[in-house]
Amino acid sequence: MKVNILASGSQGNCIALRSGETTILVDAGVAKTLIEKRLLEVGIRPDSIAAIFITHAHGDHVKGLPLANKYKIPVYAAEGEWKSIKGVEEDLQRPFISGNDIDIDPFFVESFKTHHDAFDPVGYTLHDYAGGKCSICLDTGHVDDNMIATMEHSNIYIIESNHEPNMVEVSNYPNSVKARILSHIGHLSNEQTAEALSKLIMGIGEQIYLTHLSSKNNMPALAEATAKRELFRKGFKPNKDYFIEVI
Repeated sequence: MKVNILASGSQGNCIALRSGETTILVDAGVAKTLIEKRLLEVGIRPDSIAAIFITHAHGDHVKGLPLANKYKIPVYAAEGEWKSIKGVEEDLQRPFISGNDIDIDPFFVESFKTHHDAFDPVGYTLHDYAGGKCSICLDTGHVDDNMIATMEHSNIYIIESNHEPNMVEVSNYPNSVKARILSHIGHLSNEQTAEALSKLIMGIGEQIYLTHLSSKNNMPALAEATAKRELFRKGFKPNKDYFIEVI
């Protein structure tokens, strides 16, 4: 399984996953033309996308959904999120019950409930016939035991490491926004992400991508150092037991 993170952060999120000749997207949160451009840059034809899976319907995850209409790509999202998804042609809509699984040959896709201020947000784990497993956990205020159980034994983890709480507290954001970010239905802090990874990483060469970093309330080096420190406590060394990249 090959991963290309085409966009990450509050300005938009889009992930391409390839297995064999099949590519699917998770989220389409930047402009359609930018998705097309970045797909071509990594050698993927936009008209070859087999499906788009949406984590939730906030703009930085669905802005580029006109791509689906242009190339007749089915769009999968949990039932509740379709209350907020607009403009996707009816015959391309694929609602599912969160927690259910979907087959997109050669992918087997599991969905799991996350905790965000959206109607029905989910994360995904994707398996392929070659034995690859990639877990994608974006906007969520916390990581519960069911999420850990679904994601464990992956060889690729794409997880948000959104903010450093002290930076949020001293930021010039309104108090209502600070409260939202820090809430149990907001975003993961560096510490929360590091704690989740400490439960997931087994030291067998997993690839970790830290994503969805706040441009104002985090720093890439800080997110990476926090995760590495927690994994070091378990005896794991970077570039030996696991690999980590901040997007």
